Amino acid sequence: MGAPAREAAGSGGLTGPAGGAASPGQAEAAGGLRPGGPLQPGEPVLLVDRKGRRYLITLTPGRVHDLRGGRLPHDALLGREEGVLVETSLGERVRVLRPTLAEFVLAMPRGATVIYPKDLGVILVWGDLYPGARVVEAGTGSGALTMALLRAVGPAGRVASYEVRPDFARQAARNIARFLGPTPTLVLREHDITTGIPDAPADRVVLDLPEPWRVAGHAAEALRPGGIWLSYVPTVPQVQQTVEALRATGAFVGVETVEVLLRGWNVEGPSVRPAHRMVGHTGFVTVARRIAREGSGGGGEEGGSRWPAWKPRR
Repeated sequence: MGAPAREAAGSGGLTGPAGGAASPGQAEAAGGLRPGGPLQPGEPVLLVDRKGRRYLITLTPGRVHDLRGGRLPHDALLGREEGVLVETSLGERVRVLRPTLAEFVLAMPRGATVIYPKDLGVILVWGDLYPGARVVEAGTGSGALTMALLRAVGPAGRVASYEVRPDFARQAARNIARFLGPTPTLVLREHDITTGIPDAPADRVVLDLPEPWRVAGHAAEALRPGGIWLSYVPTVPQVQQTVEALRATGAFVGVETVEVLLRGWNVEGPSVRPAHRMVGHTGFVTVARRIAREGSGGGGEEGGSRWPAWKPRR
């Protein structure tokens, strides 16, 4: 199986950003339920000014945030209802909202480039993520996809996320704790998935890696029959090598690649027109279904014939 995986600091029941226990506000938000009710210490909130500028802060008693329109004490927000308008020290009015996952992903600190919200939605649907699923993810990065997966699988599921860079793993752990609070359904490991998948069997394997084709053989062994492979890459040559590798294993069918282009619309009275800017290409999503081994007879795969060994292209 290769080098042993090492569990990253702060994983499997993530702690708060400072390494201590999550705050009450984070605990209430555990699992990404994002409940309503008064704003609590430790919660991330968005401050939106009259020009639409957005400021992501974490509510901390005694702290004061400096905006372009003045200063705003966090204590003035604690215990207030979401959506309230508050005034800064200079009389500027600011709307206070809990961030959606999409808003948090775009504003959170990051080490690695994140998968953007338009692609996260496609990944969750094309990958058929469901409550209770056992997911293996590789390429944790800053944690954007990990958070989406955690919310999709819910409290009955499990996400094992692998990252080879310790600094990325630490940043991801901080982001996940800040948005979701404690996450006992997550195991975050410093591990190279090209050496093997220790968290098998899995219902889904989801990859955000530069060379996902190197994982095709391991994924074929780790996925249950009917399980889904999903990979995200930015270039056509990467897609080509990935699809060739999946087909070469003989273990996958239904190999399909899609991309998403997102365009907003401006609606102002009778004037309805597309936005001047469109979010174009960001990446390709490739999905495939894992099939049963020939000769397994439907009673499990023990004793069935194995697929031909697949060797990475050099």
